[in-house]
Amino acid sequence: MATQSSIEWTESTWNPLTGCTKISPGCKHCYAERMAKRLQAMGSPNYRNGFKLTMHEHALSLPLSWKKPQTIFVNSMSDLFHKEVPTEFILRVFDVMNEASWHRYQLLTKRPSRVTALEGKLKWAPHIWMGTSVESESYTWRIAELRKCSANVKFLSLEPLVGPLLTLPLNDIDWVIVGGESGPNARPMNPEWVLDIRDSCVASNVPFFFKQWGGTNKKKTGRVLEGRTWDEMPKAI
Repeated sequence: MATQSSIEWTESTWNPLTGCTKISPGCKHCYAERMAKRLQAMGSPNYRNGFKLTMHEHALSLPLSWKKPQTIFVNSMSDLFHKEVPTEFILRVFDVMNEASWHRYQLLTKRPSRVTALEGKLKWAPHIWMGTSVESESYTWRIAELRKCSANVKFLSLEPLVGPLLTLPLNDIDWVIVGGESGPNARPMNPEWVLDIRDSCVASNVPFFFKQWGGTNKKKTGRVLEGRTWDEMPKAI
């Protein structure tokens, strides 16, 4: 069975790769790092190396055995486009996604420049989505890099949102997710930052998904924005 996910905008996760290294302020309180260390302490074999980048050959073909179509977040515990991941491994992940085409895959990276560099080698199909994370104004350049790829659905994960996005170019963007940081030492998210993004999405007719307010207790703060939940999905669905 696929690993059922509690992440609001997906259904399952698939992790042929685990571990990562910090690259920008959004990584400061990485949830995946906390979870990996917890799983290592529990003796989980996939996390024997903690949060050190680790490829799992045995997990590569898993989606082929999952017969029920589902939306799968790929490498929720890592970044497939990390500079230390061999190109050959990335291409093998794409081969599996193309073969197990009855699923929908969501790829997310903080390293969209590597996606651009590999564009000529990646086998895109409509069921393979590509997204990038943007946590503050300083990293909106990632959006321009994302646009260079040929994915049918391109999306933004503005989480953890740790600053206002004064300029948010949404042309050629199919979906926007916004969320505050959660867990110990979570940095606060100003509601005005969220409302500005929501209004930009509405004006541009881009589906908007509000994931959470975050904080030390994300269940308590919830995900209601101005009296409602925002669960919009890309038009591809």
